[in-house]
Amino acid sequence: MTELVVIFRTHSDIEAQIVRGLLEAHGVMSVLSSDVPHSIFPLSVDGLNEVRIGVHASDAEDAQRIIASHRTELRNGHVVRLRDEFESLQQAIGYRFRDRGLLEHAMTHTSRANEDVSGGVADNEVMEFLGDALLGFIIADVLFRDFPEFDEGQKSKAKAALVSTATLARQAERLQLGDHLLLGRGEEKTGGRRKQALLADGYEALIAAVYLDGGVEHARAFITREFAALFDEVRRDGVSGQDYKSALQELLQSRDLPLPEYRLVGTLGPDHRKLFEIEVVVRGERLASATGPSKKEAEQEAARAALEKLRP
Repeated sequence: MTELVVIFRTHSDIEAQIVRGLLEAHGVMSVLSSDVPHSIFPLSVDGLNEVRIGVHASDAEDAQRIIASHRTELRNGHVVRLRDEFESLQQAIGYRFRDRGLLEHAMTHTSRANEDVSGGVADNEVMEFLGDALLGFIIADVLFRDFPEFDEGQKSKAKAALVSTATLARQAERLQLGDHLLLGRGEEKTGGRRKQALLADGYEALIAAVYLDGGVEHARAFITREFAALFDEVRRDGVSGQDYKSALQELLQSRDLPLPEYRLVGTLGPDHRKLFEIEVVVRGERLASATGPSKKEAEQEAARAALEKLRP
């Protein structure tokens, strides 16, 4: 039986797969091993479950040389040790993961997974789905319990505003989530860290990661804490406080100005992730513009930007 030598250890599935791809590109075949079986989620618990890369004994010296020669390159990119990469994010969200592999998974965009030569890196799309469902349920539950004065239509309108792409993207920006997204080179070059859709998706995946790591009560605590100011805004201003188009219309009418006009400037991105750019115009003057995954959301975001400009 051929002897295998462990030449690399990590708690990051993504880092392990990149190192394997690097070795393969140099003609060195490797074997991945761990203390736990892999599933649809990369369940590698920091400090407990270690991911190891082994090579044939005859290739060990070459493999170590290859890794050493690329170590600076790896460090200067976004593939670093999990405890370094995500420490500030954990502090920002007020939650410390037992399984940091879940957090890594939540931050891994499809573009990064598609560039992995081994095919062993999972993207965060399934976690976006779970996070979206959790967020919708918990927001609806809070509205049901804490806003008895709202009728069904008001609750639905408030929920739609609170879980919109624009709102989630702003929540993500507040956490500087874009700095922690693991993106492919192409997405990185096109400004993916600032795209509303990517930020909102990453935020939903983060919610799923908290749930999978700590359970529904931790997810509920995270969401209610994150959305506390927004719930206060809904309570203070009513549903119209989140309906920026209506609020802008009311403000303009109070100043004897004509109704705003919303114009489609253009579209950005591929068909499956298209963004619409909308500008809001009053008396021929452009007040603001914004993008969103739908014309409706882009119009709301443009109205919000116009309100910020007009209000003292």
